[in-house]
Parts: sequence; structure tokens; C-alpha cells
Amino acid sequence: MEAGQILITGANRGLGLELVRQFSSDGWDVLACCRAPESAAELSRLAAQSSGRVRVIPLDVSRAESIQRLAQNLRGEPIDILFSNAGVYGGSSQAGLGSSVDDSDEWMQVFAVNTIAPLQLVDTLMPNLLLGKQKIIALMSSKMASLADNSSGGSYIYRSSKVALNAVGKSLAVDLAPEGIKVALLHPGWVQTDMGGPNGLIQAKESVLGMRDVLNTLTPEKSGKFFNYDGSELPW
Repeated sequence: MEAGQILITGANRGLGLELVRQFSSDGWDVLACCRAPESAAELSRLAAQSSGRVRVIPLDVSRAESIQRLAQNLRGEPIDILFSNAGVYGGSSQAGLGSSVDDSDEWMQVFAVNTIAPLQLVDTLMPNLLLGKQKIIALMSSKMASLADNSSGGSYIYRSSKVALNAVGKSLAVDLAPEGIKVALLHPGWVQTDMGGPNGLIQAKESVLGMRDVLNTLTPEKSGKFFNYDGSELPW
């Protein structure tokens, strides 16, 4: 895929930071968005060593005004890939029935970040996407969103937020097809990150390499599908 400009949310750690590292190394201009750039030491070092290819931009995806401010700052700039990576799991109380059912604040926070924010980003940054050449939206989903694969139960809030994200991505694929925009719903694998924990089966580098291959081979016919990082299609 020809290098262009990519916007990545949640770029300060884990998979987001590895996305920044790999795309910038391959000559892409990277808009690296995170909530608190002043405390993103590793991302700041990466930006300083990137010869200007990486710009660190403050963005709190849970706040609509922050997304609007981002769009104002990027007015007239093309975005070839919008990679919505920022996500939260929520509190440990959601493991089973009980407190998770009654914790409405937790529900709203997880849905705000995992489901609503990606759609708001796409809607707000549509002029930038239309200026891009690749016209790709990548949404970081999870295998835990698969209804067919759910054999362990629990994780009510996180699972349902990612199921809803998949529905958002599928509708975007249909609605934006006339504009030539393609959408990929991606499961990164069980990765050794802060969210995935130390028992993850793969490293962030392997996950990101695989997801990039999925984006490199994304066609209009594949738009709106749910992919594992290794390119295989996952059941809904």
C-alpha cells in the first residue's frame, strides 16, 4: 500500500504505540492521538526521532468537543486510514451477574469510548477521509464480540460494547461504499499489552503486522467483515 497519512487513536501505549512505530517506519505520516500527550513519554520519544512524520495530538475520544477540536485542527488535511484503536475494558465487577448490571456509569463510559466515539470520529472526520487516497476505516474490535464464539459468558459490558461496534462498522461499510470508503473490523489477537495482560499469546509487533496485511488486502467486497489479525474471517 502506498504510504500516506494515518490517524491512530489510543496511540500512547500497547497496540496503538506499535501502530505508530510501524507506520512511521514505513514512511507514513502519523497523527498519533492520545488523551494525555504530556505523560506519553515513549510516544513523545518516537515522535522526536521521526523526522516530523509523527505528530502527537491531544484527543479524549469520550468528549465530543475534543473530537470537534481535532477536526478543526485537521481541516483540509487528507486521512488515508482512520484507525480507531482507543478502547477500555471497564471494571472487574462486570465479570458476572451482580454489580455490573447495576453500574450504569460504567456501562455508559465503556460504550462512550468503545462504540460511540468511533462513529463520532468517522462522522466528524469524513471530509478528511474523502480527501485521502486509501479511504480506509479500521475499527479495533475483539473476538469477545463474536456471539458464536462466546462459550465462557461474563464480561457483559465489554462484550456488548464491541458487538455494538461491529454493528456500527457493518452499517458504515454499507453507507460509505458509494464514497469508495472501506471498513475493517479487526480482532488483534490475545496480545501481551496492558489490557491483554502478561499471558497473551502474541506480541504487539506480530499483531500489528497481521492487521496491516488485512488492510493492505482490503477490497470493497471485504468491506464490513470481521477479521482476525491473521486475515481469517471471524463469525458474528
